[in-house]
Amino acid sequence: MNLLVAYRDDPAGSNMARQFRGDHYDLAVIPTPAVSADWLEERYDYDGYVFLSKHAAESGRLALTCHSLGNFAEARFGGNERQVAVPHPQLQKSYLGALAGRASEFPGFHITIEATHHGPTALGRPAIFVEVGTTEKQWNDRRLCSSVAEVLHGVLESPAQESPVAVCFGGTHYPAKFTSELLEGRHALGTVVPKRALEHIDEEIFSHIMERNTGARTALLDWDGMGPARQKVLELVESVDLEVVRL
Repeated sequence: MNLLVAYRDDPAGSNMARQFRGDHYDLAVIPTPAVSADWLEERYDYDGYVFLSKHAAESGRLALTCHSLGNFAEARFGGNERQVAVPHPQLQKSYLGALAGRASEFPGFHITIEATHHGPTALGRPAIFVEVGTTEKQWNDRRLCSSVAEVLHGVLESPAQESPVAVCFGGTHYPAKFTSELLEGRHALGTVVPKRALEHIDEEIFSHIMERNTGARTALLDWDGMGPARQKVLELVESVDLEVVRL
């Protein structure tokens, strides 16, 4: 069973949290920011954690997003340095697919995953952020937050699907190729390491990423979006016998 988690002072998270009533998950509203909830397992023992959150972006582009958690270098927004959380790939694939299937209900919104970023990172069970963006207007739009919550509720109340899991390397913070694979391809996605973070990937953190992605058998590479780290990453993924798929 998953635990839905919302920070009390996060307007989007709180508005989503108000909508949930279901038999296959529980809900907790916490008094501290979700990105710093590395303590969560000490109090709440669940199979997985789904954080309900606002999404902000300097561009102001409207977006409904979800993403796995982790820091590839310093920990600027919660969690620990050079630590990634356990992803929630099957739930992510089901949720984003369900959201995209109802895209007509969210005109003007970019439906996308984000690359792995921020905390919490220390949780030992799968975790994911589900976000409503991108300004206070959307965060405080109860109808919008209710609609997003309805999509997530439907996914949580349905039998989980099982797709092969891949870790991802390259691309931008909003990785179009990986989002397309999630929506149209056969893979569910684990940790997503964007191009800007590839310089920090060495044997140590790569090994850690693989430990956190125990079910992954494939590496998806945004071949034209890897920059000078391409060969280094290719050697690392081939060293652990991952199937390499170039996108």
